[in-house]
Amino acid sequence: MPRLENKVAVITGGSNGLGQAIAARMAEEGASIVVLDVDPAGEKAVTKLGVSGNESRFIQCDVTQEGQIKRAMEEAHNAFGRIDILVNNAGIEGPNKTSEHYELADWERVFAVNSTGVFLCTKHAVPLMRDGGGSIVNISSIYGIVGGGDVAAYHASKAAVRVMTKNDALAFAADNIRANSVHPGFIPTAMVDRFVEDTGLEMRDARPMLDDLHPLGGMGTPDDIAWGVVYLASDEARWVTGAELVIDGGYTAR
Repeated sequence: MPRLENKVAVITGGSNGLGQAIAARMAEEGASIVVLDVDPAGEKAVTKLGVSGNESRFIQCDVTQEGQIKRAMEEAHNAFGRIDILVNNAGIEGPNKTSEHYELADWERVFAVNSTGVFLCTKHAVPLMRDGGGSIVNISSIYGIVGGGDVAAYHASKAAVRVMTKNDALAFAADNIRANSVHPGFIPTAMVDRFVEDTGLEMRDARPMLDDLHPLGGMGTPDDIAWGVVYLASDEARWVTGAELVIDGGYTAR
């Protein structure tokens, strides 16, 4: 039996990169998929899932806007009758600067998407998950655990997600709603491309250096992360909450 059969998954930032891979693997495992994204490309991403229209849906919304999130969660619940899984994946990296040089507006923007967005989606999903229980999977980062001396707001916002997850795990355990965080290493996505570009390097020059940071065969793939999310969302992880699943090829083992 598919691991997510009869479950409904809401995935933020699901139009590309990690979110798109998570949506695809969850669909393969039998879940009905609702992609939330500010990017209208989410419509095409849902079409690519290869499932019927009554098993998937795209809702365009900005995770920093509470009204949009509330409506999106209600629409998802009304369409499928339930929400079993929430994957808070939407995120931005922000400028590659240290705290000394960060502009307040840039700092607040990163936190609005990466941290407040997780809070808002959780806030409006939990009441709709409470009757049947469920799983919240928050995509943090290795840079929510360790520092790197760069992208200051990204590090801080992802660390906030890490501890928010643990707090929510305690807060919602009585409702049988689990909350766990995933901490990816470097994955070749558009976010990493922008990060490299911001350093002034070409990817062909940066790739060997990024690979060397990960002892287990270099950078990973979006599917490496997606399968970890599938596990945490599934009943296989029914006794797992407040945990950190680090998927980083050994980056943080140094």
